[in-house]
Amino acid sequence: MKYKYIILGAGPAGLTLANVLKQNNENNFLLLEKESECGGLCRSKVIDDAYLDIGGGHFLDADNVEVCDFLFNFMHEDEWNKFDRISKIELDSEYINHPIEANIWQLSQKLQIEYLKSIAIAGCNLNKPKPEKFVEWIYWKLGEKIANDYMIPYNQKMFGEELNDLGTYWLEKLPNVSFDETLLSCLNKKAYGKEPGHTRFYYPKEYGYGEIWNRMGENIANNLLLNKKVTKLNILDKSIVTDDEKYEFESIISTIPWISFEEIIGAPDSIVDSIKKLKISSTIIEYINQNIDTNAHWIYYPSLTKKYHRILLRKNFLPNSKGYWTETNKNRFDYNTNNFYYENEYTYPLNTIEKPIIMNNLLNYMKKYNVYGLGRWGEHIHYNSDKVVKLAMDLGKKLLK
Repeated sequence: MKYKYIILGAGPAGLTLANVLKQNNENNFLLLEKESECGGLCRSKVIDDAYLDIGGGHFLDADNVEVCDFLFNFMHEDEWNKFDRISKIELDSEYINHPIEANIWQLSQKLQIEYLKSIAIAGCNLNKPKPEKFVEWIYWKLGEKIANDYMIPYNQKMFGEELNDLGTYWLEKLPNVSFDETLLSCLNKKAYGKEPGHTRFYYPKEYGYGEIWNRMGENIANNLLLNKKVTKLNILDKSIVTDDEKYEFESIISTIPWISFEEIIGAPDSIVDSIKKLKISSTIIEYINQNIDTNAHWIYYPSLTKKYHRILLRKNFLPNSKGYWTETNKNRFDYNTNNFYYENEYTYPLNTIEKPIIMNNLLNYMKKYNVYGLGRWGEHIHYNSDKVVKLAMDLGKKLLK
């Protein structure tokens, strides 16, 4: 069985690329997915009579007009609710809006002074050189108090204890609020600085976020095979192997984790060995049948006394629902629970110091054999779903030229 294009993984990236091919009258492609349904980390299940997103909190960025217009072809805009994002941080039993440096004015005056003094002497405000290690960057950028109260414990809970394995090249995506803006926010009691991502977002009126991806899978059903786990990639004879079949390709687009291949044939040992150095974070989503009196859509919890690092309050964005779900690093989760939970082995690709070199060498080498990496796992970058849709749309256009 030989195909012009084989796509690995029916998450947002793979489904978008497959549908772009079909929309442009290219039908000589195959999409393989190891699970029994589409959606990847964006799948949803009905729990306690309402939808729960088993990969954590995923929303459609309302400000990404090109992506929204594309997805509305499969699920009309009328089927979505639009929200202004409300996200909060718990600090010592107080709740303030996210991001912290734009909203410390919501804390007591005493704490505001402590934070401002700390930020004022942060390395970036004293023109000290930017560090290369993550923890050192936090102190340099935000000051000691925000580092100790929020950023370091929160990221330890989310990514693991070895934070200095992470680089700093990816931090441009974080909200950037200057000291002057932080001071102005305290004086004028309103947030300043760049808005965080997903400030306005869409969420389905009657479904979980997984519904859009199910519909996209249905649209290319004749080119889709579920329950097909890819085990081997051979770039020399241009083939991939699943548990029971071999498929040949002219081009292959992988949206699955590179470390999930049991064998890669044809690549030099240096490339194959470097893949083993890529690191990930696994999480567990747990449903809690309790209501919290807040209008927030999600809340961040830096305190190490709580196992989870954030919660998502589905009653505030999904009509006729109740309760909330937590997201917890697998290494911190207490399995002694009677609640529904779902384990995601591949949640976050970690931005380790050596990752850019590894991925640059890997993707450039693979491209010589018409093997492409795409999306969160194909590129090993923590992209949101709307970002991978845009990347897949762009790659589809390039492939079809």
